Amino acid sequence: MTSQLIDKIYECSFLPDLWPEVFDDLAQATNTFGGLLFAANPNDGVLRWTSSPRVGALLEGYVTGGWLTRGGRFPRLVGARHSGFIREHDVFTDAELDADPTYRDYLRPRGMGWAAATALTLPTGDTLVFDIEQEYARGPIGEEAVRLLNGLRPHIARSVLVSARLQLERARAASEALALIGLPALVFGSGGKVLAANALIEAMNDHVHWRVQDRVTLKDPAADAQFQQAVATIETTGGGAVRSFAVRDAEATAAFVGHMIPIRRTARDVFAQSAGVLVLTPVTL
Repeated sequence: MTSQLIDKIYECSFLPDLWPEVFDDLAQATNTFGGLLFAANPNDGVLRWTSSPRVGALLEGYVTGGWLTRGGRFPRLVGARHSGFIREHDVFTDAELDADPTYRDYLRPRGMGWAAATALTLPTGDTLVFDIEQEYARGPIGEEAVRLLNGLRPHIARSVLVSARLQLERARAASEALALIGLPALVFGSGGKVLAANALIEAMNDHVHWRVQDRVTLKDPAADAQFQQAVATIETTGGGAVRSFAVRDAEATAAFVGHMIPIRRTARDVFAQSAGVLVLTPVTL
């Protein structure tokens, strides 16, 4: 079972849609309820996730209800900086668990409340959490299950890091492909973080302002307002349409047209989400 499971974990490097099947296998191997993984960015709060089917509704409610920031579960897991799987009693006392909103108000009323989880840092700067969930009535996850998970952790880490690297390479390839036909372009993720940019747009210092933490703004205030609005809404319902707007130079001449092109989301976005592409075309094109 373990060797087959390891093979499946590495297969997920190239086929991330297989992770739910791996979670089911892990739940069977550890005699637990199900598994999940999610990626969160501490700077912009982006949250992306996938899970085994049994955990899907629980995780969706956790995400949409804002529980990530309403309790100590996520901060304590990340703050522990532990290179292995940890359980509640590794970072909480009984009294703290009883008082924590995530456990008291969300997990326990739904029959859940025990887990073993580990945190990994992705090349995108996101924190990825890999988590196995257990029903509250069954008690904490046992030592044997944690030992099995810790044995698998290096394989899980390699798999998700390869997935993230592949996604970043795809983003770079997309921007460079546009450069081959003479178009300045950048690929951005949720929240507007630049994942890749070609040399043509990097050289446009009269129009583009490169900021810290891989952020970018346009020097034309009106164009930047439209750009930032498109970034903020590109993943919302009705916000994924192509948008175009004038990008003016210092003389207020419309030198370029900016095009915001959405990239549709897939399960592999958990690892390095590309939300859209900004392409600048000359007005004479």
